[in-house]
Amino acid sequence: MTERRQVTLDGGEVLAYGHWGRPVLAFPSERGPCWQYEERGMVDAIAPLLEAGRAKLYCVASYDAQSWQAEELPLEERARRHGFYEWWILERVVPWIAEDTGGAGELAVTGVSFGAYHAANFALKRADLFPLAICQSGVYDVSVVGWGERGDSVYFNNPADYVSHLGGDHLDWLRGRVSLLLICGSGQWEDTTGALESTQRFGALLADKGLHCEVDVWGHEFPHDWRSWRAQLAHHLPRFC
Repeated sequence: MTERRQVTLDGGEVLAYGHWGRPVLAFPSERGPCWQYEERGMVDAIAPLLEAGRAKLYCVASYDAQSWQAEELPLEERARRHGFYEWWILERVVPWIAEDTGGAGELAVTGVSFGAYHAANFALKRADLFPLAICQSGVYDVSVVGWGERGDSVYFNNPADYVSHLGGDHLDWLRGRVSLLLICGSGQWEDTTGALESTQRFGALLADKGLHCEVDVWGHEFPHDWRSWRAQLAHHLPRFC
């Protein structure tokens, strides 16, 4: 039986699964709650790693309804609101995970659908904290989700923008620090959501910058759905724990 705990950090809920092992912070799909990975079978899919003490999973709720998916707001304001979520993750969740794991290993991030964007964005912006991102069926250009002028807040939270302009010492440091695994199926909804095209385009951009990136495209029998994501995470996560 996988050990499970729930904590509240400044009003936000975090669910922790497992007793030891490399910490993995999971972002849910668009507008998802912190219990989504449990509800959708993702925790069960990696239960052997959790029960063996190889990984410890931390699940947070999304903030998308108040930020990127707040349809009444222009994109730049949505990006500014995302800043609160970023603050909560970096200043509340990450320190608590560090204390809870006591140095069990470097923190990885993962996510499905819109959660994959969050995983990639946090890893690229804060590779000092998140050297590994496992991203499933993501769209990595947030400019497609909204309307209005795009300013600095969008730019610095949009991997499709800022990765294009990486250079100098910071890029050299990222090349030696961060690793991204982009996974996507070829089945139903991976095309209509834009995930397959975005995964391939973003992978090519990362490769062009010399960043460590692996793109793994699964077959047509794997749709944009939890059945695919369970199989993909169970397949790949053991490589890193």
